[in-house]
Amino acid sequence: MRRSSPQRIAPLLATIFLAGCTPTISSDCPPLRAYDADFRARAAEELTLLPQDSAIEEMMKDYAVVRAQLRACRA
Repeated sequence: MRRSSPQRIAPLLATIFLAGCTPTISSDCPPLRAYDADFRARAAEELTLLPQDSAIEEMMKDYAVVRAQLRACRA
């Protein structure tokens, strides 16, 4: 099994880590779940165990985009 390289997952992990820092501003936007630091660290470790080009890794990239859109909605 091939591991995902740190260079490939670093942007994804950065997005996940920053995603928990957004406060709720607008009631017109869907809620954005906050993840505590321990949970985010566990997720980061699990991502390193995925095979290269994993479908789950692709889904997480999409999820990061949706979270960024939610943060923009709240601004």
